[in-house]
Amino acid sequence: MEKPGYKILLVDDEPDILEFVGYNIKKEGYSLITANNGKDAIQLAKKELPDLIILDIMMPGMDGIEVCTELRKFPKLKSTLIAFLTARGEDFSQIAGLDAGGDDYITKPIKPRVLISRVNALLRRRPEDKTRDQKTTIGNLVIDRERYMIVKNGQDIAFPRKEFELLSLLTSKPNKVYSREEIFEEVWGDDVIVGDRTIDVHIRRIRERLNDENIKTIKGVGYKYEV
Repeated sequence: MEKPGYKILLVDDEPDILEFVGYNIKKEGYSLITANNGKDAIQLAKKELPDLIILDIMMPGMDGIEVCTELRKFPKLKSTLIAFLTARGEDFSQIAGLDAGGDDYITKPIKPRVLISRVNALLRRRPEDKTRDQKTTIGNLVIDRERYMIVKNGQDIAFPRKEFELLSLLTSKPNKVYSREEIFEEVWGDDVIVGDRTIDVHIRRIRERLNDENIKTIKGVGYKYEV
């Protein structure tokens, strides 16, 4: 039985991977769409608006990082989760993926139970904090949680989901120092495995997007939004 509201797009040029991963995703009850190349994946994503895209990095023609970069340009996909499926473990590949707007990595080969655990964790939406205002204004920034949009000097700036959630967390309590462990738990969930440099990459990207020096690094501890 399909789980309502959860649609997954699986993209890989290897038929065996499409069959194996796709079988386990459908067995779990998720609605599944597949593509075996980057161009088809982009068209399907725009048409179907999946909740999660599992995207192979190493594909001929248009690789996964290029596909991710293009997908993040489409406003309706800005909050879509994107997880890279890859056999590569090099830091440069992971950093490039995060820079392109990816949310997580699933390294193959992977056991079916581990795969589904990762997929479930990615799709698990944290309960929304009803006590938190939908909009927070700090200086020239407005964090609009209802629209998932950052507004700076009156101009809308679209952010990938994880970057938005990270900035939203830091600005929810200005001057509070959030430890790396707190950030991982609040933004990624404590059962999602991400690399040690994930937070650093996202912080750097937020700073670059906003040209903002208010996000301070507290060495050996974590980060804060200083006002």
